[in-house]
Amino acid sequence: MRRVVRFARFRVTLRTALGFVGLGVGSSLFGAAAVALLLVLQGLPADMGRHNWIFVLCAAIYVAFSVVVGSLWTAILHRRTALWFALGRTPTPAEANRALRLPIHMAEISGSLWLGGTVLLGAITPLLAAWRDALAVTLTIGLGGLLTVGLMYLTAEWVGRPISTLALEVSPPDQNISVTVRSRLVLTWGVASGTPLLGVLIIAAPPNLANADNTSSLIMLAIVGLVSGALGTALLARSVAAPLKQLRIAVGLVARGRTDVQVRVDDASELGQLQVSVNSMVAGLRERDRMRDLFGRHVGADVARHALEHGASLSGDVREATALFVDVVDSTALAYQMPPDELVRKLNRLFASVVSAVDARGGLVNKFQGDAALCIFGAPTRLADPATAALSAARAIRDAVREAGELDLGIGVAGGPVFAGQLGTRSRLEYTVIGDAVNEAARLTEHAKKVPGRVLASDTVFKASAAAEREAWTSYRKIRLRGRQEITSTWTA
Repeated sequence: MRRVVRFARFRVTLRTALGFVGLGVGSSLFGAAAVALLLVLQGLPADMGRHNWIFVLCAAIYVAFSVVVGSLWTAILHRRTALWFALGRTPTPAEANRALRLPIHMAEISGSLWLGGTVLLGAITPLLAAWRDALAVTLTIGLGGLLTVGLMYLTAEWVGRPISTLALEVSPPDQNISVTVRSRLVLTWGVASGTPLLGVLIIAAPPNLANADNTSSLIMLAIVGLVSGALGTALLARSVAAPLKQLRIAVGLVARGRTDVQVRVDDASELGQLQVSVNSMVAGLRERDRMRDLFGRHVGADVARHALEHGASLSGDVREATALFVDVVDSTALAYQMPPDELVRKLNRLFASVVSAVDARGGLVNKFQGDAALCIFGAPTRLADPATAALSAARAIRDAVREAGELDLGIGVAGGPVFAGQLGTRSRLEYTVIGDAVNEAARLTEHAKKVPGRVLASDTVFKASAAAEREAWTSYRKIRLRGRQEITSTWTA
């Protein structure tokens, strides 16, 4: 697998390197051809008479020299920049920054070679023709250079995108970006309109205006401007529209609740900053969901929702609720007889049955107390019939534990007015339920451990339940619960 990845990286590196070399050669030849055509249409170097072959020879030699030097320079620069990519390692911050500046370096190489050609050919023209011809040659070659450098930069960004994408993982766009969307727009305008317009002004300005041959020069300049403008605009559209489309798709997925979205950061401008921001936003949402899930697992989904809606406040209310208390029989002896980890595994299986039965009926497992559990029906979520839900859950828990055959337990169910809300201090809160019904359920659990059915419910809960649920219960006997003055009538299932 690693060999396949390295081979894929090598192919991308080779393709990118050849792309840069081809880009340098192609842009130089395109610019040189455009300049030569404009010079011919303006009558140069024909106006140099018998010395025109010298000018043509010098221009050809310099173009060949530029192609060779530019290609080697580009290859060396790309090798230094992308060596880490071919080796399949993560670049250092310095290497990543160098890779991100590769389009600028390419433009600098092209600009340096075109500046040299402008100076050289502009300097020998007065020796072969008039000074006015030297100015025309210098301006024409200079405009060709500007056009080529602009296209070089825009195209280099496109060719080098596979490498810049990995470099941006190490050196993401920050506030001090060197490339902006505005600079791309200005550069594209210069390639598409600015440079051709400047060329038109130079060719059409007096005393050239009287030259009838300027018409063909203007037409050719318009064609060159059209071609270069179309190419520059296409590159700009690709560099801006593609990231925006990617962002639009990602934001749409997030709006539909997806938090597993990851936008590829492949741009060093404000678009790259936006891509990083979207990833940070999604990471924050993902972390929020993770914290909410963990919070819900610790205190219950309903309690977590209640806390998020009402905030961290010491508040609550009194409402009618039904408490269900579950406790393991003879847990002290079990802890003595078996290893702690084995006991915990059995308790976890017991609590899984408790949670399943309570959640299915809209209740809340309020807390686990060692080998016991307190469940509430009617708080924080109000239920239409909490008594029936609690009695049905008690029978379901008893049946599931009996079927497993690992532990014995007692279950007590009682109902009445309770306080349900946040208890503690502002630095440490706990959602809890306090009231006589909770204490009564705990006391009933002690007696339920000795009842064959292992379940006891108070008469209040039994009378409040639905008729269909009452059919599953039979009267047990009256019990005086510890800490209570009144006799409690009980029911078992």
